[in-house]
Amino acid sequence: MTKFSFSLHNTDGAARTGVIDTPRGQIRTPAFMPVGTAATVKAMMPESVAATGADILLGNTYHLMLRPTAERIDRLGGLHRFMNWSKPILTDSGGFQVMSLADLRKLTEHGVTFKSHIDGSKHEITPERSMEIQRLLGSDIVMCFDECPALPASDAAVAESMRLSMRWAQRSRDAFGDRPGHALFGIMQGGVTPELREESAEALTRIGFDGYAIGGLAVGEGQAAMFGVLDYAPGFLPVDKPRYLMGVGKPDDIVGAVKRGVDMMDCVLPSRSGRTGQAWTRRGQINIKNARHADDPRPLDEDCTCPACRNYSRAYLHHVFRSNEMISGMLLTWHNLHYFQQIMGEMRAAIAAGTFDAWEEQFHAMRALGDIEPL
Repeated sequence: MTKFSFSLHNTDGAARTGVIDTPRGQIRTPAFMPVGTAATVKAMMPESVAATGADILLGNTYHLMLRPTAERIDRLGGLHRFMNWSKPILTDSGGFQVMSLADLRKLTEHGVTFKSHIDGSKHEITPERSMEIQRLLGSDIVMCFDECPALPASDAAVAESMRLSMRWAQRSRDAFGDRPGHALFGIMQGGVTPELREESAEALTRIGFDGYAIGGLAVGEGQAAMFGVLDYAPGFLPVDKPRYLMGVGKPDDIVGAVKRGVDMMDCVLPSRSGRTGQAWTRRGQINIKNARHADDPRPLDEDCTCPACRNYSRAYLHHVFRSNEMISGMLLTWHNLHYFQQIMGEMRAAIAAGTFDAWEEQFHAMRALGDIEPL
């Protein structure tokens, strides 16, 4: 059986490209992971997600434990079979959603008790329970359970939260045990304070993980602050393990993160934007709701090979969005996911060729042009 492993193939500055090997297939890095919150990438068939070039999906522990429950998914053969996705799946730990969605949560050293946002039922997640849920789901990459403090917060509060997360990381490691072919990632915390980030990285490296996430960013601190942390934080982590930036992001966030040494990212943005009439293209963002598109026979992007651009006009996409037709979200989501994967592929090629800086310059220059002129 293939073991979980990471091989670094090329670097260009801090940017890296390589391959993560798993028993369910290879993940080319840098990798963008579409988010399949409730065992589905909204508005997409699994085979369509694969067709965009995605090597791995993300599933949400919190949502799946509440509905349909991890125990039910396990009885039905695990998450891959349940959602008809044969490639790798990464599951988050549930920590972020508990902090952002749950009502009446109570945090202790032991874990978090909370009421479900669905029906008000009471639940507890501890590091041990998070590992159990993710084992029942059968995900390939498991995230250790951490606490996500809301920023801004005082250094003292961030430090206290980070140290709790490090104790939980050790408990997650202990509970995960020995699971050949499955990987456990630790999560660095520490806000925007270099000393706390370094302390967190050292604690995680001592425990030893298969990969390392940079947590606690993309939570409202702004791009400049996020890039400020990414200028140093990846360098605290082992060179020979994948680095995952959680919850990022917009195309220029992704490019900036890869430039600073990040290997993996996930975000709901391409699918959520697609359902609200937003298309991401090489020339920036398009709002298909706008009246300027009503008579436009041109595609969203004439150089894009996705089905929305190959087969449909802006006028049609404007019409089906205005008419609340389901195909609107389907086509725009497919386009957005295709575009995000196209960016990843181009960055992998540019890093391998040693031309990342030139590629990045062209990327920003195209976006600065803005959308094509109206007819």
